[in-house]
Amino acid sequence: MRDGRKLPRGLLHHYDRLGLLKPNRYTNSGFRLYGEREFARLQQILTLKFIGFSLKQIKEILNQREFDLAETLHLQRRVIEAQRNQLNLALEAINRAENLFKQNGAIDWESFQKIIEVINMEQNIEWTKKYYSEAAQAKIEERKNLWSQELQERVSREWNELTKDIEVAITDGTKPTDELAQKLAARWSGLVQEFTGGDAEIQSGLNRMYADEANWQTDWQKPFSNEVQDFIFAAMKNNAGR
Repeated sequence: MRDGRKLPRGLLHHYDRLGLLKPNRYTNSGFRLYGEREFARLQQILTLKFIGFSLKQIKEILNQREFDLAETLHLQRRVIEAQRNQLNLALEAINRAENLFKQNGAIDWESFQKIIEVINMEQNIEWTKKYYSEAAQAKIEERKNLWSQELQERVSREWNELTKDIEVAITDGTKPTDELAQKLAARWSGLVQEFTGGDAEIQSGLNRMYADEANWQTDWQKPFSNEVQDFIFAAMKNNAGR
């Protein structure tokens, strides 16, 4: 019999409250005792938690309720592979900077910039995950493999140019129903599709995120003003109503 006092007690208490892991029995003084079967279940819980499953999902898996474990494992694998690729990019940049410094004492600022970009990308994505389904998150992670420094620079440049063009149109009195507004809205949709890949699940999560802007808890700022956003959304709504 394994004694729960030799295991992480706070964690075991939490799992007990959630109905994830019940003790084999209790001692007269109230200590939880765990047998081999419970210890094996604990290992399963810790393993599933390590690869990214929530405690709710783990409970469903271990209780054998309706849960597509094969599909969920597939999604988790894709997410972890994409994260690994991002980390590999950062490691490559660190190695380049380290080797150059060892050779001639010079700092490779380009490599350091790459490290910062990888870290910032992860931080900017992390807080948005709650708005996306698990399937959408996996697709976003997978699409990171298609991203490159050149593509990022082009998309950023085009967003800046589009935002300025919309601001000029608003200043000039352009209405959302005008032909110019429709062309600007088409450019906007094209840039959004660069991120979503035309996937409806990703688009749905993106819509939820921007609809919840008042509750964002991040230093990240969207690259356009509310006035620009309202103008484009009005143009899109007008176009959809035709």
